[in-house]
This record gives sequence, C-alpha cells and structure tokens, in this order.
Amino acid sequence: MAVSRPSLDYWPILPEIFIRASTKSIKIPTPHLQFTNLQNPSNSRYPILRCSLDSSKTPSGPPPLVVVGSANADIYVEIDRLPEEGETISARNGQTLAGGKGANQACCGGKLEYPTYFLGQVGEDAHGKLITAALEEGGVRLDHLTTVAAAPTGHAVVMLQSGGQNSIIIVGGANMNCWPVALSDSDLEIIRTAGIVLLQREIPDSVNIQVAKAARNAGVPVILDAGGVDAPIPQELLDHVDIFSPNESELSRLTGCPTESFEQIGQAVEKCYKMGIKQVLVKLGAKGSALFTQGEEPIRQPIISAAKVIDTTGAGDTFTASFAVALVEGKSKKESLQFAAAAASLCVQVKGAIPSMPDRESVLNLLHSRD
Repeated sequence: MAVSRPSLDYWPILPEIFIRASTKSIKIPTPHLQFTNLQNPSNSRYPILRCSLDSSKTPSGPPPLVVVGSANADIYVEIDRLPEEGETISARNGQTLAGGKGANQACCGGKLEYPTYFLGQVGEDAHGKLITAALEEGGVRLDHLTTVAAAPTGHAVVMLQSGGQNSIIIVGGANMNCWPVALSDSDLEIIRTAGIVLLQREIPDSVNIQVAKAARNAGVPVILDAGGVDAPIPQELLDHVDIFSPNESELSRLTGCPTESFEQIGQAVEKCYKMGIKQVLVKLGAKGSALFTQGEEPIRQPIISAAKVIDTTGAGDTFTASFAVALVEGKSKKESLQFAAAAASLCVQVKGAIPSMPDRESVLNLLHSRD
C-alpha cells in the first residue's frame, strides 16, 4: 500500500521576504515559522502543512535553505578524450577546486542571497580548508559543518572533455565515514526550522533518512537529488521525500525504463508514483527540464541557451538548488523552473562547480532580458 504523503500543493505560501531596491535585496527579518501536520477533515488522505508563528524564538530572518550532503575537492584534468584501457594520455591542464553535490548546492543558495546552512563533513587537511573557504566566500552558514580527524576530505577526479562533457570518479572520504549514529540535537533543530531541506546521495543513506524523517515530522519539505551513489534508494528514504529530482539516466536506472523520449520519461515517472513519490523534477540536459506532479499535467521548461558551454560540472546542482530557492521564496512552480533554467545557463559558461554558481543579480538580469 502506498504511504500517504503530503503534496507540495498544500505548502503554505510564504510571505514575500525580500524587498528589492534596484537589483539588490534587502533582507527583512520575519517571525520564526513552525510547520505542523494537520489532517484535512474533508479528505483524510492528504495532510495539510499549516504555518504558525512561534513568538518564543527570536527571529533571525526567513526559514533557511538547509543542504545536507557532500563536500569534495574536485581535481580537474582537461583532456581531448577519455583514455583507452591501459593507455596513458596527457592532460592539457589541471587544477583543484571546491565541489561536491552538497557544497555545490549550498554555495548556489548562498550566492543567490538566500540564507543557507550546510550540514556536512570535511577532514583535517588542505582540501578541507579549501572547501571551507569556498563555502564561506559563497555566503554559506557553516555552524553545522564538522571537521573530522579520522578521515580525509572527500575528493573527485573530474575528466573534462572538449565540449564541456565530463566523467567523474568520487572518493568518499569524510562524506561517507565518521558520521555519528544519531545526529545532534543542534543539527536536527536547524533541519526542523528550515524552509526546505535539500539532500543528495553522496553521504550514507542512514544520514539522509534521519534528516528526511526529522524534516517530515516538522512539516519541512524535502527535495532529494538523485545524483551520487549508483545504488537502489531505500524505500524508507523515498517515503519521506516530497520532490525527487533525477536526470534522465538516473531516472532510467531507478525505474528500469528507457528515457529517450518524453513519453518514455512519463512512463518512468509513473513507476516513481508507485514508489510513493508524488512529484518528480527531471533534469533533461539540453532538452531542459520537467516537473511531474501526480494527477496533473507536467510542466515543461526548455533550456535558456548559453552563449558558450565551457563546463557542465555543477549545472544540475545549480538547477536543483535554484529551484529550491525560488520555491521557498514563494514563486510558483513554473516561475521556479524558469529561475532554475536561467541559473543553470549561467553556470555552464564558467569552469568549475562552485566558481560557476551565479549570483542573484545575474540570474534576474538574464530573465529580464528575455521579457
């Protein structure tokens, strides 16, 4: 039997939290928002997420975006092609930049000027210092970033080919090791007070499950990016996810369905519905994106063409995080998809993951130039 799950159609519409002066944003503190699950008496199948004000807590701004996930040092090598088995080739260039799906998405939120916390782990090494500095520069709040002594910082080898396509090998390090059996009360509290929680699959499933359960119990929506470990997703995690966001290949692997046409993608999404997932945000690369909601027509969003594609690394993370920021700010689903498409278009024009994350002014300027 499918588990009854709240649809994001029942989210409260958050009040406008930014007053814009020119292209800058002035942040207005709002009362602490507390969500509770209350059954709809007219239809007991769907809980409603209602908003109440908790005056006992000192307001510090709008409910934050909380990203729980990985932080990697991305070791880039620029090559013309992938080497054959047993072959050694020379790279045109190489450098090390901060990355990891969790850190990428957190930096995207920070650069878009939305209050963003990152909950993750790094090691006591140079890579950990590199990532910490990049997150701080991106405006991310690091109260819940832990440095561990027993594992190195996670890292990834990114083989960047001509045309911007990439192949990646990940070494988990602190992302996959040394997590506490149970998250601290402090970590759980920031999750419960979030506006949206973003998860990926480059940390242990057990951590994601704890986070998703805490968020669901507090009425906080959860978006799960499917990127990361290529392994079956535990049903216990899917049961506590509001939006599942795979790309085409991830959707195909999860469902066992081909995803070469939009009709096939729709059929694969139907399988996701049977797993208890009510909304699926599919990233379609050059074909744009589509948000599927059970019982509704999908919303399709074409790409916003980039002047030149330099590096697609981080584009999916930019899209997912930008969508989450727009949604938590109260934009409609269609507006959120457009905002995310603009951010992703800017991302692919710059080398690196975190360095390519756009700021809010650039995204808004691109959208306004299309009006």
